[in-house]
Amino acid sequence: MSMLGTKWKLHGNGKSVRPGEVVAPGERLTWPLTIGVGMQHVVAMFGATFLVPIITGMPPATTLFFSGIGTLLFLVITQGRVPSYLGSSFAFIAPIMASQQQFGIPGALGGVVLAGAGLAIIGAVVQKFGAGWINRLMPPIVTGAIVALIGLNLAPAAKNNFDAAPVTAVITLATIILVSVLFKGILGRLSILVGVLVGYLVAMLRGEVDYSKMDAAAWVGLPHFQTPEFHLGVVGLFIPVVLVLVAENIGHVKSVSAMTGQNLDGVSGRALMADGAATVLAGFGGGSGTTTYAENIGVMAATKVYSTAAYWVAGIFAIILSFSPKFGELIATVPSGVLGGAATMLYGMIGILGVKIWVQNKVNFSNPVNLTTAAVALIIGIADYTWTIGELTFTGIALGSAAALVIYHGMTAIAKARGSVAEPETEQAGLPPAAKAAISAAAKRSPKKRR
Repeated sequence: MSMLGTKWKLHGNGKSVRPGEVVAPGERLTWPLTIGVGMQHVVAMFGATFLVPIITGMPPATTLFFSGIGTLLFLVITQGRVPSYLGSSFAFIAPIMASQQQFGIPGALGGVVLAGAGLAIIGAVVQKFGAGWINRLMPPIVTGAIVALIGLNLAPAAKNNFDAAPVTAVITLATIILVSVLFKGILGRLSILVGVLVGYLVAMLRGEVDYSKMDAAAWVGLPHFQTPEFHLGVVGLFIPVVLVLVAENIGHVKSVSAMTGQNLDGVSGRALMADGAATVLAGFGGGSGTTTYAENIGVMAATKVYSTAAYWVAGIFAIILSFSPKFGELIATVPSGVLGGAATMLYGMIGILGVKIWVQNKVNFSNPVNLTTAAVALIIGIADYTWTIGELTFTGIALGSAAALVIYHGMTAIAKARGSVAEPETEQAGLPPAAKAAISAAAKRSPKKRR
């Protein structure tokens, strides 16, 4: 494979994938099939990627443009070793909306640039020294709490959109739920996109869609670019996003590594740098911050095609679509009721992803350090606590994330010094609950070293 990762070998006869095999990142099917798979990746990211600019008031066509550019940049920086699509990150929704209230869209874009730069710097450090220090800084209890509170912090925004058109919102949400369990394969994975389409049709019938801007837009033209402004007040809003993107990106690289059977640890830093660079680029031009997309990883799992050639097709196809202002304005016509139904599901999913991190890593909530870390961080994030110092305003996401880090590391240090916590940080695998309880009780009865 070349330095750009653009020299692919033909997989078998190029027309099929035999049982038990996968199309590796450095391989491809015939070009007609590869183009079809690539276009499917664009469809897979549609529903989620477009919801971010629609909810935050950013131009959808611009976001699509930088999504495509970011994907191609990601493939180049990772030298074609990591198949991934860069779509809009939901972690940016809350800080973008909060910063817009103070500094408008330019100020929000400045925050996106800063977050991307921070992510790229962390990527460079990971590439140089490995990712072990990240795991020590953000163990599963901390990462899960931050991811969960970002999703749950957005609950009021979902409710406001839901209340704008309850009937449409209920139908949208019900469709998403039903499609996810009624259909297998790719259609089931695209439940949000299907739900948005059904909700949109309902909104049309109810007269809730305004086409005036779309009618006035040209068929072909440049996306609407905007430049950022930089304000100290947005720093606290976007720092937690960097932590989430790090955890999300590394998790996706590990998922792809497991599915392809290739060790990708050596390029995890490059993946972070690429995501950071794509986010910086998007922020400088008016797009939303990017992240690697689980939806597209799902498509790869379903098709067994991990070829980066398909992602080159997807990125180019996204860029081409972005040069239709009429298409962008069509996306922007999605009404509040549809957004309310979809956001209820999406924001809840973000919250539950945090819980999933705890479950997968067997976080032990009998341990008071874990329990306190999660409890305090979640309440601060959900209630959206605010702390203002001069020009700096820290909201629930920033304060909750900081609380998770400070409480966990602070309590852990004190507990180790005092020998005061006997419960393990993770559940003891292979033992029944009664045995675990007996071990814990015995540990509590044992004498503790005091200083």
